[in-house]
Amino acid sequence: MTIPLATLAPDRRANTPLRPSAVPRELVDALYVHIPFCFHKCHYCDFYSITRQGDHRMRRFVDLILREAELWTRPDAPPLRPRTIFFGGGTPTLLPIDEMRRLITGLRQRIDFSDVNEFTSEANPATVSLEYCQMLRESGVDRMSFGAQSFDRSELATLERHHDPDDVPASVELARRVRFDRLNVDLIYAIPGQDLTSWKRSLRDAIALKLKHLSCYGLTYEPNTPIAVKKRLGTMIPTKDEVELEMLWEARSSLTAVRLPPYEISNYAVPGEECRHNLHYWTGGSYVGLGPSAASHVHGTRFRNRPHLGEWENAITSEELPATDVEVLSSTQRAGELAMLQLRLTRGLNFDDYAARTGHDARALFADQIAQLLRQNLLHLDDHHISLTPAGINVADAVAAEFVQLA
Repeated sequence: MTIPLATLAPDRRANTPLRPSAVPRELVDALYVHIPFCFHKCHYCDFYSITRQGDHRMRRFVDLILREAELWTRPDAPPLRPRTIFFGGGTPTLLPIDEMRRLITGLRQRIDFSDVNEFTSEANPATVSLEYCQMLRESGVDRMSFGAQSFDRSELATLERHHDPDDVPASVELARRVRFDRLNVDLIYAIPGQDLTSWKRSLRDAIALKLKHLSCYGLTYEPNTPIAVKKRLGTMIPTKDEVELEMLWEARSSLTAVRLPPYEISNYAVPGEECRHNLHYWTGGSYVGLGPSAASHVHGTRFRNRPHLGEWENAITSEELPATDVEVLSSTQRAGELAMLQLRLTRGLNFDDYAARTGHDARALFADQIAQLLRQNLLHLDDHHISLTPAGINVADAVAAEFVQLA
């Protein structure tokens, strides 16, 4: 469940013609590829995905992703030399094995992969085989992320997930058999009907896999998703806020006890095994997104691709970036957003690093916000950092909003 975080959205312009030559000619060192195909649309998911697509449409999709990549390799485009790559979705492993191999090979032929130090692909536990894992590993993918969400059948049914809890350890074992060492499993808590006891069981089953990384997300009711409609109609009752917070702190306690401390509000890792691609987002880095709905950020210019497969296809065949919601952020907008993102990290915002990245002294720029949040015991301050207190973690989104409002 990885995608660049949405933040401010001033001056939105839909379907804005854009070419790579119009964005700053600065190094871009992360690449995201959105593969939108799913065999079923889970009713809590607001990522762009489509179902019932045949092999012909998937072949055409790979053709056009490679053409989109070529737009970013033209002489007037910013240099794209990724250190991290992430294939998300949708379900990337729904691509036929030969098409996935062709996609990775084609990207290597067009983009300089010589600096890549992490290459992740998401996978549904019900869609991977030993052959598929072997192909990914031989193609240079070195990290896999499985969407387990829960180890409880009734909770999976509530989420409309079409896999069995036993598929998760089986998929992890397949990946390990072909030398995948860096593996992640996603879990969701605050599922309607879930209680603290069943959440502890899911954590226990995840811990038993002896992974180096786990992601634990509280269920969100995104607008216009079926689950949000059910909540509005009263046919699905959300978990109480106080119970959701108990689940958050149970994860932090249980996972820290087995040497998987939190390094971000929703992410836990053995020290040194953090997801480098996600850290790139949370530290304000530049990235290019390929595929429908994928987001890009290039040194203060950001946009997302049109969230419609046909419109995305038409733009690529016209040799244009399929851009919408184009924004050019001011210096203070970038500073506010970077503060928001870095406060999600356990290590918080380092003043020297922040000044080097933004040219701003955070203590001066956010003096009022810091003073107010210190009085409320929501921030910790020392000579080098600000970071969230436990009370601040409980209301992290509200704390972040205080910094973004400056922009």
